[in-house]
Amino acid sequence: MTINDRSLLYFSTFARALATGMMGVLLGIYLARVGLKVISIGLVISAGLLGAATATLVVTLVGDHWGRRRALLLLTLLSMVGGIMAALFSEQLFLGVAAFLGMLNGMGRDRGASLVLEQAILPLTVTDQERTQVFAWYNLLQDVGHALGGLLAGIPVLLRLVGVEEETSFRLTMLLYASFYLPVFGAYLHLSALTETVRTPERLVLSPQSRVILTKISALFAVDSIAGGFVGTALISFYFYTRFGVNEAVLGILFLGARLANALSHLGAAWLAKRIGLVNTMVFTHIPSSLLLMTVAIAPNFGIAALLFILREGLVEMDVPTRQSYVMAVVRPQERTFASGVTHLVRMGGWAIAPSIAGWLMQSVAPAIPLIIGATMKIGYDILLYSAFKAIKPPEEQ
Repeated sequence: MTINDRSLLYFSTFARALATGMMGVLLGIYLARVGLKVISIGLVISAGLLGAATATLVVTLVGDHWGRRRALLLLTLLSMVGGIMAALFSEQLFLGVAAFLGMLNGMGRDRGASLVLEQAILPLTVTDQERTQVFAWYNLLQDVGHALGGLLAGIPVLLRLVGVEEETSFRLTMLLYASFYLPVFGAYLHLSALTETVRTPERLVLSPQSRVILTKISALFAVDSIAGGFVGTALISFYFYTRFGVNEAVLGILFLGARLANALSHLGAAWLAKRIGLVNTMVFTHIPSSLLLMTVAIAPNFGIAALLFILREGLVEMDVPTRQSYVMAVVRPQERTFASGVTHLVRMGGWAIAPSIAGWLMQSVAPAIPLIIGATMKIGYDILLYSAFKAIKPPEEQ
């Protein structure tokens, strides 16, 4: 493993995050612009997340056996194909296929199968004491990419200012989304052979301790992911769009601020984890973020709602580098791809289930209901996580 491999992974996650950040803001609005109803929008978003979950399952089971670089290249090609298909079609069936095949992510955060392999590779480059810091920088680059990608969601507005027809402006932006994966493909091509040093047989045998840990933590992550599916970027963006009447350019600026708040919080999480521990950092920052989300749902105007949302985003991602570092620390090195894959898989499965339900709730009950449900579930998850794992310490805390 070389420093260059880590740099290539940093670059690839940044470029991929640009695409994901833009897609998270635009997907719901784009689907509405081409004629889909709210329930259909939720179904297409779910199809994209289900596709990502399927890819994560495949990578989890055979990613190391196939070869990490080969798997990363295939995932990147599928993402390009899906983006191109989404730009060319308007029918719900074809858009659903494009979303599934291309793993179109309406969450606005990159949580796909590529991360499973990248996160299994990164711990090889550092000591236990440095592991959380590396994951913090990795996630910081993601969120900077997400922020800039959210800003790029204003491109359709700019295109309309120079005379491009509205629907065409969205389709051209979808093609731009697909183009972001070209440099990612190039980065993966240049990964060294050392990234393939950890090979597994087709069937990996987990240690009894790892099996118990993964079973418990995956069940809890499933709860958190379903909650997260109720409050994904595409649905929150659509909530602001319908509740306050703001356009995609304003939303792009809002999500730029949100992703910058996310990015800075990662370094804060690494600093805090050194002092109070990984599990404590995960829980004691996550609960306040959920309480803030509840206040967004009852805010009287867009200005207050936007401020509360930014404050929430400054806390909600502090559990991400700490969670990733914790999972990689409490399993054996040869189990890391499987552990990363399983925990990502249950999260993607929850994200895939929730948006279609949230879409129905927004249309049939009230636009703010999914935010309340998601926040309440997240608080319950945090309490259960602390109870189950406060005594299981990573090596640097023992």
